[in-house]
Amino acid sequence: MGNKKKATIKDIANVLNISPAAVSKALHDDSRISEKTKKAVRQVAKNLNYQPNHLASALRKGKSNLVGVVVPKTNSNFFSSVIHNIEEVLNKEGYNIIITQSNESYKKECDNIDALLFTQVDGIIASMANETVELDYYEKIKSKGIPLILFDRGENDLNVDYIGINDYESSHKIVEHLINQGCKRIAHIGGFKRTRIYNNRIRGYMDALKKYDLPLDDELLIESNLSTEDGRLRMQELINLKNRPDAVYVAGDYAALGALQVLKENNINVPGDIALVGFGDEPFTAMVTPPISSINQHSKQIGRLAALKFLEYVEQDSFKQSLNKQILDAKLVVRASSNKNPTT
Repeated sequence: MGNKKKATIKDIANVLNISPAAVSKALHDDSRISEKTKKAVRQVAKNLNYQPNHLASALRKGKSNLVGVVVPKTNSNFFSSVIHNIEEVLNKEGYNIIITQSNESYKKECDNIDALLFTQVDGIIASMANETVELDYYEKIKSKGIPLILFDRGENDLNVDYIGINDYESSHKIVEHLINQGCKRIAHIGGFKRTRIYNNRIRGYMDALKKYDLPLDDELLIESNLSTEDGRLRMQELINLKNRPDAVYVAGDYAALGALQVLKENNINVPGDIALVGFGDEPFTAMVTPPISSINQHSKQIGRLAALKFLEYVEQDSFKQSLNKQILDAKLVVRASSNKNPTT
């Protein structure tokens, strides 16, 4: 069965034997059109199931009241919370959001950006995919004069607004916590160094070890995609070492969950034999046994700040991209997976 042709303003005009211009004015409640004609136009539009072309309208007005949101994944509590708070702030100001996810793919991210630009969004709020190294598509957004706000994952080279936590200091907090628990051989399952936030977490880990005169062992520093399955694989590598670590800091909670599964399957006591800390404070970290210590990334605040920054641009008479970085202090939530001294 073929696709049914969409009704147009011309179809409504033909039914009523009036001009398409008169139909358009009636649909926009123009005072120059009589109430009788407006009523007739609305009725025919309903009968024909007419749907206005918002893209054409945006092109005419130069404003769509749409904001694009680009995230690596929507099934993460962090990203879903950021999205929720962006939407909550923008809806109150008459904006709707279009959510796209890259699934950590650079190509998908580029396709998403193209789709958002075609839809004539008024701004884009984004967090980059793990695969993203080339910044051409983000430069493309800037070149079109569209406000671009990055959060969580972003690159300094773009010189745009950025909102996130202090990843370097967060790593320091985690390593210091583990050292205070008596750990001396601390491993790090990190993200890829090419991504700024994971590079900062790796640097924080390395500098904290140096600060406390603990050796940096190359076999204890592993880059990964931080999926649950990768967390399993990397933890298995660590427990197969002749000299196992006594603590593992994982740069993402899903990978930390996979790591915990492997530890339990191998009857390794957590935290007695190996302490474990994740990153992101996903809801499941408080529900597993033992609960996983993790970094809370202030997702609500990040979402609201990103939306408010976009609205600041809306209030400007002419758009000029600023370079305003808002770095929030993250909170380490200590739970049983790393707390060897629960009574202290």
